[in-house]
Amino acid sequence: MDKRTLALLAAFCATTIYALNHTIAKEVMPTYIQGLGFVQLRLLGATVLFWLVSFFIRPQRVLLRDFPHILLCAFLGMVINMLCFFKGIEYSTPINSAVLITITPILVFVFSALLIKEKLLLPRVLGVLLGFAGAMVLVLFGQEIRQDAPNIPLGNILFVINATSFALYLVLVKSLSAKYTTVHLLKWLFLFGFVLSLPVTYKEFNAVAWGDLPFSAIWRFAFVIVGTTFLTYLFNVYALKQLKASTIGVFTYLQPLIGILYAIIVGADTLSITKFAGAVVVLSGVYLVTKKYPRFSQKGF
Repeated sequence: MDKRTLALLAAFCATTIYALNHTIAKEVMPTYIQGLGFVQLRLLGATVLFWLVSFFIRPQRVLLRDFPHILLCAFLGMVINMLCFFKGIEYSTPINSAVLITITPILVFVFSALLIKEKLLLPRVLGVLLGFAGAMVLVLFGQEIRQDAPNIPLGNILFVINATSFALYLVLVKSLSAKYTTVHLLKWLFLFGFVLSLPVTYKEFNAVAWGDLPFSAIWRFAFVIVGTTFLTYLFNVYALKQLKASTIGVFTYLQPLIGILYAIIVGADTLSITKFAGAVVVLSGVYLVTKKYPRFSQKGF
């Protein structure tokens, strides 16, 4: 199996884990843990795992001049991204989460255009507008009366911020992933992320009744730490070594399909007309942004 195929497989596995995570993480919040506490658990677990693994592979020295870049990526990809996702899940629903995360490739395109001057094609500009229109449908009209979703509009706004920070992270971490091995890069990213988030996450983390947790909560915690955090970031950084950031973003297409199906099967959410309409508009925008256009027909700004 060639490296590109392995990279595509890694991106697919990461997307599948992310899709399941929307429901699995929701099922333990806020009964057993609140959103900010879950972020600390996730960052602590991943930091320990990546540092342990780093001792069993060839050491690599990180250049001092790269630490500010790593710190920025940690702030975007580990702190803002995770804080907004878990608080969003606590306030909103798994399907809203799975749909709104699909604006990530749209935002990757926007940041690529701003930071690395990628050409602005008219269909892609339309795709950006459609994607944000679909997101706004869910933010403004996705209100439901649910005991397990106390503030859906706020949760949906947090999902948009989550997608924005992760998209910018994907663009900025690309150059680092080309310079350093996956494990050595991620051990520093998660360590910085853990330290930066600690002041706002410790209170909720400390409030967890760790001795009274049932197995149903423990295995979900383990899935989020080992699967959604350790394996997905490992897969994504490996994939970035072979693929463009925008190609990684395309796999976000699968998240609402897998996430919605899983949420419905386990009875964690229902598919309303508003959610369906928002998903269709968002995915239409993602399609226009990520579609390849022949060079001779490209008209841009």
